[in-house]
Amino acid sequence: MDLRLTDEHRMIRDMARDFAQKEIAPIAAHYDETGEFPYETIMKMGAQGFMGIEVPEEYGGVGMDTLAYVLALEEISKVDASHAVIMSVCNSLYCYGILRYGTEEQKQKYLRPVASGEVIGA
Repeated sequence: MDLRLTDEHRMIRDMARDFAQKEIAPIAAHYDETGEFPYETIMKMGAQGFMGIEVPEEYGGVGMDTLAYVLALEEISKVDASHAVIMSVCNSLYCYGILRYGTEEQKQKYLRPVASGEVIGA
């Protein structure tokens, strides 16, 4: 078994690391102190594809695999657990359930807005 990361995996990992350092790190303490919800950075995460990493492109996601998701989540987690939890809820709880058990109509209706970061899945 070859356990090396593919170029695609390294790309998403590096992209998540850069995003976390540039967009989340400067504001994380503010949101921790105030308890406000970080809408702006969550929307940016969606625009980067982090909120629907495993969602197929036909439903508005980026269509990557679980390893890509975990690598990106790890990089976000290193900088701020709150952003990582929101990302994991959208990917693991919301999108996965609809992908696995939803009808085609439900997939078309509910996945794209979450995968793009327009809305938060819960």
